[in-house]
Amino acid sequence: MIKDTVSLIKLHEGAVIKNGRHMPYKCSADKWTACYGRNIEDMGFSQDEADYLLQNDIARVRRELEARGIISGLDDVREAVAMDMCYNLGINRLLKFRKFISALRVKDFDRAAREMVDSKWYRQVGTRAKRLVKMMKTGEWPK
Repeated sequence: MIKDTVSLIKLHEGAVIKNGRHMPYKCSADKWTACYGRNIEDMGFSQDEADYLLQNDIARVRRELEARGIISGLDDVREAVAMDMCYNLGINRLLKFRKFISALRVKDFDRAAREMVDSKWYRQVGTRAKRLVKMMKTGEWPK
């Protein structure tokens, strides 16, 4: 027996779940929808909701990098660079930056920066890449 509003709405709205994750889908009104019937096309997300999702994504990225020993022993700035790149690229694409990762592991930050520049990613993301390369070289936050 259903005794609360949350359960009732979950029953009626349903969800599209693949591999244990909620996936966006088009509802019967042809609107992009997520989770339990949330019309993200018209409603979007509040700042609090967006910040909550971002914090979850950052925590996931940290776990992925820590599990592979990529950010072990890095200072905060260089760790942030690796996390930003992983956030942007995804872990599988970041893992293709083998020489970059190798340089990070031995704390050769100049070589890591050169490997960043020597990539398609660098040419694609413009100012972001230039800022991250400078951070990698200097160990300083942007001003």
